[in-house]
Amino acid sequence: MKREQIISQEDPALASDTVQLPANEPVESSSKRFQPPADLLKRVIRRPELRKIVPLADTTIYEMEQRGEFPKRFFLTPRCVVWDLAEVEIWLVERRRASEAGTVGKAPAPDVNQRRARPVRPPTQRQ
Repeated sequence: MKREQIISQEDPALASDTVQLPANEPVESSSKRFQPPADLLKRVIRRPELRKIVPLADTTIYEMEQRGEFPKRFFLTPRCVVWDLAEVEIWLVERRRASEAGTVGKAPAPDVNQRRARPVRPPTQRQ
């Protein structure tokens, strides 16, 4: 007797060409690749991407980093500087909350009396 005939006589489910999984086990596709845990999927962004996310000037970002108000950049190579995307997104959420709570101070209005190019005239000399 051939092997297939022996199997079909013992268990008809094994004789069929398609293997049926038990109902409680999820079906996995063979095309799926290995997915590392979520905590290992850290994404970094370079300066052009950061500019699209955070519309601040480079000098402003640099000064805020120095004061500890913005996520620090780090070097991947001697010439490649990146930021952790998760840290930048957390910073944006915190800034939004601070703005809604009114704890972010606004810049003071400029003192027009200190202008050099077009000083403000006293009210008596205006025509």
